[in-house]
Amino acid sequence: MNLLRHPANPVLSPDPYSPWEAYNVFNPSVIFANGLFHMHYRAQGLDWISRIGYAVSTDGVVWNRLRHPVAGPTDDLDDRGLEDPRVTELDGRFYMTYTAYGSRYLGAGAPTHAGGGVTPMIAVSDNLISWQRMSAIVHGEDNKDHVLFPQRVNGRYLALHRRPPQVWLAGSEDLVTWPEAWMRPIFGPRPDGAGWDEKRVGANGVPILTDEGWLMLYHAYNDQHVYRLGVCLLDREDPARVISRPRDFIFEPRELWELRGDVNNVVFSCANPVVDGVVHVYYGGADHVIGLATCQLSELLAFARQG
Repeated sequence: MNLLRHPANPVLSPDPYSPWEAYNVFNPSVIFANGLFHMHYRAQGLDWISRIGYAVSTDGVVWNRLRHPVAGPTDDLDDRGLEDPRVTELDGRFYMTYTAYGSRYLGAGAPTHAGGGVTPMIAVSDNLISWQRMSAIVHGEDNKDHVLFPQRVNGRYLALHRRPPQVWLAGSEDLVTWPEAWMRPIFGPRPDGAGWDEKRVGANGVPILTDEGWLMLYHAYNDQHVYRLGVCLLDREDPARVISRPRDFIFEPRELWELRGDVNNVVFSCANPVVDGVVHVYYGGADHVIGLATCQLSELLAFARQG
């Protein structure tokens, strides 16, 4: 199967008149709450430091955005930027997972955060605008692509995260402490001929609870560094157990703005809210603009079962 691109794509582009989002807007979180779509997106401007912007929409296509970021650098944990937000509504509050990129854990002279300088953080909000930093899932390791489950499982809060090159599961009693003893690998790259996810994998948006298990969308790239999206089904009571994982992908870069941008050949999603039975997959195209692709939840679940 393939996700269907929205004809209005891209649905959000950089604002050339804004100093903090003039170059790139990408990798958004989107949730549906109180009858509205709420987007938190990664933006880069004149200083190339990533900040988190906010936009709201009645239809999920046309967006009105705030003129100022809702989250930005505060100290040496995130002085180089806040990246790739994912927002989960949980127990009546909103929690944002994001990657803090800072000098605290960055090796001397390292030009990028590959292997250093990143911390998988959690922040909390009651209004989606004002955010308070809470905790980190781990410190001092290359770990990102983390997202909270929308409800507790067997009394624990759960989160997906990535210890390269695998997707891992983490557990917590309070969303502050994440014991190493409760961390387990779930799945990793497939080097045996799948052809699109043999190098590295990571979680996308908030896992979707169904009667058959947790439907999880994920991203992967191959030896040619082309990013694609896939799906798998995790056990409802033990999400570390994979029920099925189709070998085929569900989405790949095809449009010019997905093939060419700040980083070429990338479709990267942090959001897959379900509204009226339709899965809305919001994604960054080539780390430059934001697109939307959709499918029926029933269709996606049927495809996931085939794995």
